[in-house]
Amino acid sequence: MPDDGRDLAILVVNYGSSRLLQKNLIPLSAGLPSAVVVVVDNFSTRAERERVSRLCGEHGWLCEPLTDNLGFGVGMNRAAAAAQQLGAQHLLLLNPDAELTPENATRLLEAVRSDSRLAVAPTVLRPDGSVWFGGAELYLDDGRIRSSGRHLADARTEPWLSGACIMISTRLWIEVGGFSDGYFLYWEDVDLSHRILKTGGRLEVSADATAVHAEGGTQGVGAGSSGAPKSALYYFYNIRNRLLFASLHLDSVELRAWQRETFAVAWEVLLEGGRRQLLRSPRPLIAAARGVIAGLRIARRELRARERRQGS
Repeated sequence: MPDDGRDLAILVVNYGSSRLLQKNLIPLSAGLPSAVVVVVDNFSTRAERERVSRLCGEHGWLCEPLTDNLGFGVGMNRAAAAAQQLGAQHLLLLNPDAELTPENATRLLEAVRSDSRLAVAPTVLRPDGSVWFGGAELYLDDGRIRSSGRHLADARTEPWLSGACIMISTRLWIEVGGFSDGYFLYWEDVDLSHRILKTGGRLEVSADATAVHAEGGTQGVGAGSSGAPKSALYYFYNIRNRLLFASLHLDSVELRAWQRETFAVAWEVLLEGGRRQLLRSPRPLIAAARGVIAGLRIARRELRARERRQGS
């Protein structure tokens, strides 16, 4: 049996997903009755705000309503700040579309209680039982992302944890500064993982704890089955934010190498949603093109700024 969640805060950022809060968060919080639950509601509609407020009131969750949609990272930072004020020592970062049992949450909590410099994620399954996330690697020479099971020999890589579900100590969260605010969606978990590793922290994907990524998800990114079409937001921000990460963390030689691979990587990201989607609508191609333009603009701006600093 799980413990009651003492010293734990469960953090959720909502955007139009109150039905998922009902499905996934109610049983988790009921099974961990002493855990603090903080729901940050990125504004979508008045009706959704009312539903979220009602859910929070009924179940004793702290509701942090935002007047606009500020994205996942900013929302999670707001939730963590509220949890810290309430004295939480451990933080469970959880997507509304991630189904985690109290027993699995407890396994993650016990791992972090035993090592405050560890951030741990469960193995995340799709509803059909296939693995959605079982560990992934960032390839430092070109900015590609592959699952750990597809590791290429002799490549420079580092692991990262999916933001769909992460357990981390408040101490480590504060040390690394939480999520970077500039991503809005996607890659903020890669960025967080990178900074955890830089501070000497550890990342782990638990084989003993599992979660289920609910079909449909919050952004319609095809969690129900591999190769399903993704949303325009998925394509834009995944392609853009790859070069934002490079601009923030890589030297100029590495950044230029990632630039050169931008069109190839953008095409690979598009193909994650299958080729048929490209016959149905121009929206995926348009979103990808916008992501390429925005990412290259970020990289070029950063390189020019570095050149100016070197010349001064």
